Amino acid sequence: IFNENLADIAERFLSKGRSVYLEGQLQTRKWTDQSGQERYTTEIVIQRFRGELVLMGGSDGGGGGGRGGDYGGGGDYGGGPAEERGGGMRGGGQLGGGGGSGGGGGGRSGPAGGYDDLDDDIPF
Repeated sequence: IFNENLADIAERFLSKGRSVYLEGQLQTRKWTDQSGQERYTTEIVIQRFRGELVLMGGSDGGGGGGRGGDYGGGGDYGGGPAEERGGGMRGGGQLGGGGGSGGGGGGRSGPAGGYDDLDDDIPF
C-alpha cells in the first residue's frame, strides 16, 4: 500500500490515465459501508525493497520506472532488473535515462519447460 520512495515517484510523475506497471502483493480487505453493506477492497501492497513501479509510455512518449530499493531477493519475478525491462529509475527515486517503450530483446527461442500451453493474454 505504501512505499515512501515509490509514492514520491508516483506523486511526481503519474497523472490520470497514465499507464503504470506495479509489482507487489495483492491484499483484499472487507469493510462495512455507511449503509451497513459489507464491501471488499483489493489493494496492491508494495513493500520496501520488494516492490516495483514502472511508468509506461504515455503522452510524453517516455517511460521510466522506480524500484523500492535494492533487489531484496525473491520479489523480482519479471526476469531481470527494471532497466532490462525498459525502466529508467532505480533506488531512492533518482532519475535515470529515459526508458523508452519497455520492450525486451527479440522473440522467444521456444517453449520453456512445459509452459507452451499457457495463455499469454492479459485477463483485463
